[in-house]
Parts: sequence; structure tokens; C-alpha cells
Amino acid sequence: MKRWGDLPQDAADHLSAGAVLDQAEMAVVVTDRFSNLLYWNPFAEKLFGHSAPPGSKDRPGLTLGLLDTDHPLAVEAAKQVLKGGVWEGTFEVKRGDGTMIYVRAQAVPLRHPSGAVTGIVITAREAMRSNEREKDRFGLLERIGERLAGSLYVEETLKRVAEMLVPQFADHCFIELMEGDRLTRRVSTHVQGWSPPPNTWAPLGAEIRYPAGHYADIALRRQETILVEDFARTSYPSPSEGSTRLAAEVGLTSAIVAPLCVRGETLGLMYLGLSNLTDRRSPHYDTFDRDFVGAIATRVALAVDNALLFEEERHTAESFQKHLLPRALPQFDGLEIAVRYFPAAPLASHGQGIQTQVGGDWYDVIPLSAGRVGIVIGDVEGRGAKAAAVMGQLRAALRAFAQDDKPPAEILARLDEWTRIIATPEQDENGEDVSVPPIVTCQYLVYDAWSRELSFANAGHAPPLLLMDGGCVELDIKEVGQPLGVRAKGMHADLVYKEETRTLPPGAALLLYTDGLVDRRPLRDSGGRPLSDEETLAILCDRLVGAARDSVEQIADVATAAVPGEIDDDMAILVIRSSPTELDVEERTFPAEPIMVSEARRMASAAFAEWNVPEERAELACLLVSEVVTNVVLHAAAAGVPRRDLIMDGGPVDGPLDFDESWDLPGFDDEEEVAAEKEFTLRLRRGRESVWVEVFDQDLRLPRIRSAGENDEGGRGLYLVDQLARRWGSRPTQEGKAVWFEIPTRSR
Repeated sequence: MKRWGDLPQDAADHLSAGAVLDQAEMAVVVTDRFSNLLYWNPFAEKLFGHSAPPGSKDRPGLTLGLLDTDHPLAVEAAKQVLKGGVWEGTFEVKRGDGTMIYVRAQAVPLRHPSGAVTGIVITAREAMRSNEREKDRFGLLERIGERLAGSLYVEETLKRVAEMLVPQFADHCFIELMEGDRLTRRVSTHVQGWSPPPNTWAPLGAEIRYPAGHYADIALRRQETILVEDFARTSYPSPSEGSTRLAAEVGLTSAIVAPLCVRGETLGLMYLGLSNLTDRRSPHYDTFDRDFVGAIATRVALAVDNALLFEEERHTAESFQKHLLPRALPQFDGLEIAVRYFPAAPLASHGQGIQTQVGGDWYDVIPLSAGRVGIVIGDVEGRGAKAAAVMGQLRAALRAFAQDDKPPAEILARLDEWTRIIATPEQDENGEDVSVPPIVTCQYLVYDAWSRELSFANAGHAPPLLLMDGGCVELDIKEVGQPLGVRAKGMHADLVYKEETRTLPPGAALLLYTDGLVDRRPLRDSGGRPLSDEETLAILCDRLVGAARDSVEQIADVATAAVPGEIDDDMAILVIRSSPTELDVEERTFPAEPIMVSEARRMASAAFAEWNVPEERAELACLLVSEVVTNVVLHAAAAGVPRRDLIMDGGPVDGPLDFDESWDLPGFDDEEEVAAEKEFTLRLRRGRESVWVEVFDQDLRLPRIRSAGENDEGGRGLYLVDQLARRWGSRPTQEGKAVWFEIPTRSR
């Protein structure tokens, strides 16, 4: 009698290592120390859904089909095994056909006869497909929980649920969520290559109504997981004839319906079904499957609830942000404008949620006098509601300051003071109140489309990018002031912010942006280092040059997507382009004499006729030209030399002063001589829907509307302008002042 294990030679040949591994119902994978694939058996090809001939070294073994999120886990497992240890765990694998499965794997060292570890031997099987289901359950629930925890959006969460369950645990998966008192289908996923025909199972977005007594209706009412082990042995009412017919065609064998409940509230249902569309060892669910699916449903419900809360908070935050920014931009003559704003992705990995999407970046475009445009872009340091609130206050303040038509440097100086005023009071180490102003970078520009003059001042902000002549360069800024809120104590803001002027060539474009455009997080799967500022700017300019001839909207889109990586901070973009053609303007200077009123009116009438301004609008504009010019002439003639009192410590000096006759004091010349030199300039501008009239003179006094009495001969000129013009105003100039008004060219 032969000893146990003694076999004939022909039987022993069939028990070689290769023959046994070829028939094993378990994946066996062998790699070297560098994770190059040395061997895998036929079942491994079936399990992972990939094919590779034995000895192939073109595929890393430990990363075969693993999701990116599992790569660190695979690396740690390899380190542990190469040190002589044993590792066991659950991986999520993306198969060759795109489906997702969970795999339970064990890795042990591959040893040389000398004892040295030369590689790794991995045995793997599909989780929950063996007698160790109870053992697999805990690892699998942990991985499912991790995957669901990584999603903050409802649609993404539901998609992940479907990927986890089909085809590993089900052939069909439906998820329905409550929307008010309606149950709406949000997921309808099936085995690859099959979808339900029309008018059978309800499609996505449809309202679902299960009849009374249906197993899904029972699950909802009882708030418990219901198992239908075998449809052949049970009978339930059907939602529709088409549903019943399709269930018979696909051979629906078993189903589990689990309510999605969290905090005592039912969010919806999760439905899993098995059918004859796939070949499985067991086409039926059992009580263990029911309990396991119930545990999954608990995690799914929590993930969906978090996602719903997140989206509600996101909607609130985005609405808050959108209402702080301009809702719509007006049309301006001689200027094309496009804007973009993108909130940052939430810093979920740092325990911060949707509030981190709100930020302090802002842009604005402000109508100024006579068709001029104020353009601003700024960035409040930090993220969250506080930064957004500061941004809202600064934007409102800047719009108010801009209406004074002061130079950009003066506007920034006032905004700097305002930044200090709104500083949040805090206490220092001694308990004393101190104010910590927010740090804000800002750039304010004023553009005149008729003269193409661009004047600006900068408070620590990145220079705009200038697109012209087929190139892209940073706008040359010689004076970059400190950010708002950080000016040194004792230094006045007027000394910090300087105004500069450039001419914007025809058709040139400017891209103003906040640092969220260029400061990006590297993509999660890139594994690369963050780009330097120079590299980022080079990439951005290269893309912009290719889009320089496109519309400003396309330039804004190109800029948004130019820099690789995820948005790490909120981002504001503003693109402007000057008109390629010259705008109509007429200008003439007159002596400040009463006879010149009619000459000014005649000039205006001729210009309006040449521009085809409707007669009714032209007559109104000429009337107001007469009123404004008359005001200027009257005040010029009546204005003598302003009295200048010399103020000493003891008050005004009443007695004569003994000045050296050689002093040349401006303004102390003979009154008649000064009056004779006075003059005014009339400038007319035509826009697409309006004409602007400006009258310049050397008088520093700004006009104001007077309340004229019944018998007063004057005092009604500016009142007429205020009542009949669309807008009017005055602004100081270097030589004196300008009074302007706007008349629409379309009849009311």
C-alpha cells in the first residue's frame, strides 16, 4: 500500500505548481521588489479585468487597477512585506471594463533560497464572495465609509454609491430621494451594456409612487431594510405593467430595499436587485446580505445628508457672494468687458467646509463722468464670511468715493483710511483695544475711451496683463504702493499711492486678475511640484497670446483654464478691450465772454446735426449747453481776485503787510487783467446711445443748485440741467473744474 500522498507519475504531472495555480479560484500575483509584474494566474486576469502575459514588466503589480486614493495604501503594504511582514486588507479596484469591485488581498514575502526577500506574492479574491463574509464585512464597510466621506456633493455621492454596488453586489441599483413630499429617482444604474427600455422602469428625475403593499412601500413606512429573497416564491403589487413585464424579461430574482434614514428623518430609498443578466454563484440575496446592505445604507444616508447640507450652505454662500459682486455690468462706449468669479474649493481636508468657498476677491466697473469708466479689482486677505463682509464694505465705499471723480491715487488713499476705520477691534496682551486693519490689495483704473487715456494707482496688487501686437506682457507700473491697511504709521496715504498714465492702443486688451488665477493646488494625480510664479505667468501668457484676437468672453474663459491645478483661492478676472476705431468728439476753447454763449450753442448744434442726433434730443442738449456756458461766463466775469487772508498764530492780520515788491505772488494781479484771460472749453462726445457735454473753466468753485425765488432773474440754470439731463455733475481738474451732463439720443 502506498503512503498518503504517493501518486502515479501521470497524476503528479498534473499537480505541478503551474497547473494548480491555473485552476485556483483565487488570484495569485507575483512581483519583484520594484513592483514589476512577474506572474499572475488566469483567475487574476478574470478578477482584475486585465490581460498581461507572464513575465510582463510593463505593468506595476501593486497599482494594477487600484484607484488613486489607494496608491498610498499599496505603497505602505509593499514596504511592510518587503521588510518580511504580512499584510492583509481591502482594495477598491477599477476593472478593465470600467466597473468597480472590492478585493480582499493578502501579501506575503517572496523569499530566495538564501532567505532574502526578492519580491511579493499576493493572493486576492472578490470581497464577500467566500465563507469569510463576516470577516470581509468590517474591512469593506470601512472602505465604503472612507469613499463616501470624500464626497461633498449630492450627485457625486450618489454616483459613488452606484459604482460601489454595481456590479459587485447588484445588477440593478435605484436610489430615490425625497424632495418635499415627492420621491424622485436620482440614480438608475445597471450592469454594463444594459439599460431599461422606455416606458418600463421609471427614468431619472421621475416621481416614484410605489403601490400600497409593495416591498419598497413597506420599507418606507417601517423604516427598515426589506429582503425579497426569491421573487418566484412571493408576490407583491407592481408599480406598472411595463415594470412587471421587464422584470420577467430580465429574470429579476431577488431584491433588497433599504431606507436612507438619518437623525430620525427618511431621506429616500436604496434599491438593489439581482437578475439573470449576470452569471453569479448565487442569484439570491440572504439575510446576511440584508444586514450588510442595511449597514451600507446607514453610511449612504449620512453621506447624502452631509452632501445636502453642504449644497444648501454652498447655495447660501454663493448667493451671498454674488450679491456682493455686480449682478450685471452696464455697456460702455469704446470698451468691451468680460468678468469671471469662481469660489475656491472647500478645504474639507483641513476640517473646513463651505465657508472657505466665500472669499474677499472682487471686481467692479463704475460709470463716471462723460463716459469715463472706473475699473477696480481687489483681494481681501483670507477666506470666509469675514473676508467677504470686508470686501462688501470696501466695494461700496470705493463706488461712493469714485463718484467724486478724484484721481485714482486719491481714491486709494481714501480707501486706505476706510480700511482702518472698519478694522475689527481686538485686545492686546495688556487688555487694551487695538485695531487690526484687514490687508487688501487693490488696483483702481480710470479709462477714457475718447482719449484712450488710462490712469491708475496700485495698492500692492499684481499688474494687469497687456495683450497687444501679438504679445502678452505685464503692464509697466513704476509705483506700486503698499496694500491697503499696512501703511506705516506717520506716513500719509498721499505719499504711498502714486498715479500713472498710459495710452491704451486701439484693440488692446487688459486682463486684471486676483492671485487665485495663478496660485493653484497641484492636481491630486499629478504628483508634481507646484509651479513657480514665473512658470505660471509664462503658461498664462502663452495661452492668452493664442486667444488675443478672440472676444473678451473667450479670453476670460481661456485665462480661467490656462493654469493647471485646482483653484486654491477664490478667483476674480476682469478683461477689457479698447475700441479698434476712434470715437466721435468735438472740442473748442472760447473766451469767457457773454457773446460766446451763442457761438458755443452754434458749435453744439452743428456737431449734433453731423452725428444725426434726433432733433428733439439735439434741441434739448443745445438748451442745456446754453445754460451751463452762461453759468460759466457769468461766474468768470463776476469772480474777482479771491481774498487771501494770511493766518498767523494770533489770527488774521488786519494791518498792512510790508512785502518785498519783488515777490511774484500768483493771483494778486489786477482783477481786470485776470478776468480778461479767463476762458472755457466746450467738449462734445457721441456714444452709442448718449451724447456727453463737458464745459471746462479755471474756476475752482464747484457749482450747486440754488433755490431761486419767484422774482429772481437767475438761479435756475442748474435746476434745468438736473431735471432734463439723464445725469450731470462736476469734477475738479488740474486747471479748475469741469461741468458735464448726459443726454440720451433716443427719444423717450
